Amino acid sequence: MKLKKELPSLVIVLLPFIYLAYIWNQLPEKVPMHWNIKGEIDRYGEKIELLLIPILLPLLVYIIFLVIPKIDPKNKLNKMGNKLQNIKVLLTIFMAVLALFIIYSAKNQSFTNPNYIILGMGVLFIVLGNYFKTIKPNYFLGIRTPWTLESETVWKETHKLAGKMWFVGGSVIVFASLVLEKEPNLIAFLTVTGIITLIPIVYSYLKFSSEKKTV
Repeated sequence: MKLKKELPSLVIVLLPFIYLAYIWNQLPEKVPMHWNIKGEIDRYGEKIELLLIPILLPLLVYIIFLVIPKIDPKNKLNKMGNKLQNIKVLLTIFMAVLALFIIYSAKNQSFTNPNYIILGMGVLFIVLGNYFKTIKPNYFLGIRTPWTLESETVWKETHKLAGKMWFVGGSVIVFASLVLEKEPNLIAFLTVTGIITLIPIVYSYLKFSSEKKTV
C-alpha cells in the first residue's frame, strides 16, 4: 500500500473519529442510537456505542476495498486501475459523511431530516451508475449473478443496462427527496431501489438464456 496514494482516504476515514473525540465530553452518558421512520428517537444507548459508527461505516468499507483486490482470484479488480480507487474513495466519503451525520444527530438529540440521507443515496446511485460499465467481471463488485459470472458478454450487457437504470433511478430519488415528505419519500426510495436491483438480475438470466440458445 502506497501511503501517499492512500492518504486522502485515510484522512476521510479519520474525520468521524476526530469529530467524535472533539465532542466526546459534551455528550451525555445516554445518547440516541436509533430513529424511526418519522425521525423520532426510539432507542438510547451508552455513548461508547457511537464508536461503532465510524468503525462499521468508513473504516470497514475502506478495509474491504484494500483487501478484495488482493483476494480476487481472477485479478480483474486490479486491472480497473484508477476506477477502482475512485469507487473506493467515493464510498469511503459517503460512509464518512453518513457517520458524521449520525454522530451529529446523536449529539443534538435530533435527527434533522431523514430525507438528507436518502438524497445522498440518490447521488451515490447516480455516480455508481456511471462506473458500472467499467467494472470488470469479478466476485466482489457489481451485479454478481450466476449468469453474469458465467459469461463476460452477459456481464457487460447487464452492467450497461444497470448503469443506465442506476443513473435514472438515482436522479428520481434525488428529485423525490427534494419534493416529498419523509414517509412518501422512503416508499419512493425503496420502490426505485427494488426496481433498479431486480431488473438487471432478471435481465442477466434472460440474456444468458438467449446466449445459450444461439450456441
